[in-house]
Amino acid sequence: MRNEFEHKWIPLTSLVSGHPMQVVNDVLFLTTQIVNVIYVDSGRDTGEFTLIDAGVPNAAQEIIDLAERHFGSHAQPNALILTHGHFDHVGSILELIDHWGMPVYAHQDELPFLQGRADYPPADPGAANGLIAKLSPTFPNQGIDLDDHVQALPEDGSVPGMPDWRWIHTPGHTPGHISIFRERDRTLIAGDAITTVQQESLYDVFTQKRELHGPPAYFTTDWERARQSVQTIAALEPQVVITGHGLPVYGAELADGLRELAEHFQDWEVPKDSRNMH
Repeated sequence: MRNEFEHKWIPLTSLVSGHPMQVVNDVLFLTTQIVNVIYVDSGRDTGEFTLIDAGVPNAAQEIIDLAERHFGSHAQPNALILTHGHFDHVGSILELIDHWGMPVYAHQDELPFLQGRADYPPADPGAANGLIAKLSPTFPNQGIDLDDHVQALPEDGSVPGMPDWRWIHTPGHTPGHISIFRERDRTLIAGDAITTVQQESLYDVFTQKRELHGPPAYFTTDWERARQSVQTIAALEPQVVITGHGLPVYGAELADGLRELAEHFQDWEVPKDSRNMH
């Protein structure tokens, strides 16, 4: 396994970093500086859970410590599900695999970036006006080599370790980006297909000002597919959304925000001069 950015320090944080939040009764999330890691309880009272994404570099101990505090000293993930493979979602994955040894799953189209066969396009600082967008060329765009520790998600939409959930292909931000949905309470783990903070703005990220947006613009590679993915998410009519960046959003605020985002995505979200227009 190889990770060229595992020890890279990300000079950004938010006020909620390090403060876990219970979203629904079996879903917990932790912000690691600027990105969320999500824990889904297996419900078996054995310390077993499923982990969604792997945080920024150098966050492994924080992720492990919260698992042991919340699920007990024998906490053990049955699987790690990746919404996608950008550096801030896999930054601590090697240490977590070394510690827990759990299987890792991602969409088939994301595997080239997770098995050392491809890098993501460099960040596009012209995609937005915020300071984080301007800093984005300093963010790693390399893939990671997890070798045979990562495998494709089942084609039937099931999610290993999460029997009540299904994965949904929501590409655009990356080719193999997924979101994860539970029908019975309409809870959606959206990854970066949408965000609940203006991720390009340093001030909004630090304060976690809550508002619905599309994916982080500086790393989004296909805006037409990103628009279609937002429409897919809106059509699910979720009651709770947990995103990769920002705080959870619920109920009427979510319904109204998603509807408006889907309707106005082209005007509100798509950069006028992005080099990633397709």
